[in-house]
Amino acid sequence: MATQNSIIPIYTSKGDAEAFLVYPYIYNRLGEWIGWITPEREIYSVLGVYVGFLGSGPRILRKRVIEVATSTRTPPGKPSKVYPPASVPLAPMMAELQYSEIDVLLDEPERLHTADSGEFREDLD
Repeated sequence: MATQNSIIPIYTSKGDAEAFLVYPYIYNRLGEWIGWITPEREIYSVLGVYVGFLGSGPRILRKRVIEVATSTRTPPGKPSKVYPPASVPLAPMMAELQYSEIDVLLDEPERLHTADSGEFREDLD
């Protein structure tokens, strides 16, 4: 994994850096917290809902069909905002995805949202 302070870009299958990993937190391009990763490379949203896993590239991938209900996990404490780098290295050559996998940042970016948005957030009422 990464050292405590290194910022690792997470790419889409198109080669765009859409997220950043500062272990164990994942941030969007604005530096807002959108998720976190476990030592087993599983990725959860800020609300603790399973999103997918960190694949090679690195990319955030998800099985197209999840047969077993995944549990939610308690997220770690909210981190401070980070400031992503102004430029990132070009994406490495990535293998084509199998039909059974999808690129979360490309196909379902709404799964990784900030703490103040998202469909699984509790209502204020």
